[in-house]
Amino acid sequence: MKPYFERYRGNERMAIELYEKNIRISESLLPSISVFEVAVRNAIIRELERMTGNKEWYEFFRLHPELKIPYNYIEKSIRHISARGELVTADKINGELTMGFWVSLFNAEYERVLWKPLRRAFPFLPKRERQRKSISTPLNMIRSLRNRVFHHEAICWNFHRLCLLHETIITTVGWLNPMLPLWLKRIDRFDCVVRENLNQR
Repeated sequence: MKPYFERYRGNERMAIELYEKNIRISESLLPSISVFEVAVRNAIIRELERMTGNKEWYEFFRLHPELKIPYNYIEKSIRHISARGELVTADKINGELTMGFWVSLFNAEYERVLWKPLRRAFPFLPKRERQRKSISTPLNMIRSLRNRVFHHEAICWNFHRLCLLHETIITTVGWLNPMLPLWLKRIDRFDCVVRENLNQR
C-alpha cells in the first residue's frame, strides 16, 4: 500500500480506492496477457522445432556457443523438473521456461543465429516492419507489464500509457494470427474496466 499512501498523503480513502482500481484493472488484463503469452511461446517453439528439425530443439542451444546464456536457463528448468521427481520431456521444458526466456531470444546478441528463423513466428507482421527491433521492443514492453501485473505491482499511474500497452498486446497477437484479436474481444474486458474507473476518478 505504500505507493498509494505516498500518492495520497493524508487521504487514506483515496489511497485505498486507487489500490482497488489497480486490482480491477490488473484483473482485466489477464485475458489479453494470457493469450499473448501462450500464443507467442507456442509460435516460437514451432519455429525452433522447424529450424532444428527436432522436438528437442534445446539440444541445438546446448551445442551452439553463441546460445550459452539461454541454454543456462534451459538447464535450470531441467533441474527444476527433475527436482519435482518428474520426467524431463520437451513439453515439460517448454512449459517450465519463463516469458523472459522466450522474449530474450529476440535480443541483439542472438540476431545472427535466431532472427531469421524466429521472425517466421510472426507471419502477419507488416513487411515494412520486419526487423528484429520491431518485435523485440513490444515483446519486452508487454513482458514488463505482465510481470508487474503478476507481481501485484501498481500499474494505474498512467491510464493513457496503459491503454497503449494493451493495444500493443492486441497488435502483437495479430502478427501471429489475425483471428486472435477478434477472438480475444469476446473475453477482453480491459477497455470497459478502464472506462468505468476513469469515470470514478
